Amino acid sequence: MPKLIKMYILHTVIGFVIAAIFVALLIWLNVANLRHLVTHAEGGYLALLMLVIFNGIVFSGVQFGIAVMGMAEPENKGSGGRGTPARAPDAIAVRLPDAIAVRADR
Repeated sequence: MPKLIKMYILHTVIGFVIAAIFVALLIWLNVANLRHLVTHAEGGYLALLMLVIFNGIVFSGVQFGIAVMGMAEPENKGSGGRGTPARAPDAIAVRLPDAIAVRADR
């Protein structure tokens, strides 16, 4: 199996584990009275399953994105930005025709 596929599966599993921990904390801390809703409502287990799955999709995507961005090599291997600053071009005077100058005075 290619390395990228292995990395994707690993970070997807990590994202779903983080999502399960997150949902468990939501239920344990009773945020927005979720514990009561899940335990006392008909089909509350379905809401719990949906919370885990949808948060797992989001967290695994973020986890994989962080992993992919962490693979990038630094673009700037120079002196850390201590080079000479860029010089702004000199201003050039532009003469306007008399007709435009008169309209601007109105």
